[in-house]
Amino acid sequence: MTARPPLPPFTEETAQEKVQAAEDAWNTCDPERVALAYTEDSVWRNRDRFVTGRAEIVRFLQHKWHRELDYALRKELWAFQGSRIAVRYQYECRDGRGQWWRSYGNELWEFADNGLMSRRESSIDDVPIDANQRRIHGPRPRTERGAPLPLQ
Repeated sequence: MTARPPLPPFTEETAQEKVQAAEDAWNTCDPERVALAYTEDSVWRNRDRFVTGRAEIVRFLQHKWHRELDYALRKELWAFQGSRIAVRYQYECRDGRGQWWRSYGNELWEFADNGLMSRRESSIDDVPIDANQRRIHGPRPRTERGAPLPLQ
């Protein structure tokens, strides 16, 4: 079993590391890389979709990033306890017609002892925006890490 530090139980510092690592990985839009952070039998609820296992995670993310173009994400630690972390996040992307979207979400994460995520539940709301309203442009620069997300 491969370990993926930091490992639970989380401290504020290690929970923050886990959140930043997830943000960095998701901003690559590389489904195979992202899926390696999850257990082989990881279970997800993403909006109204239920996904089980790494192979399904890869397929889900391939489809996601095929339709969510120029995807850029920010995550923020909300709370943590033991092997669980709560995160709020925002991302922006455009669809195939050129409409920009900002998506607001909350995630609940649960980790196995080896630091791989075994459960992810995500609730997301999408808001159409104009291109000039965008504020998330690519991966977060190091100088902005840890900055809180605005409410809207």
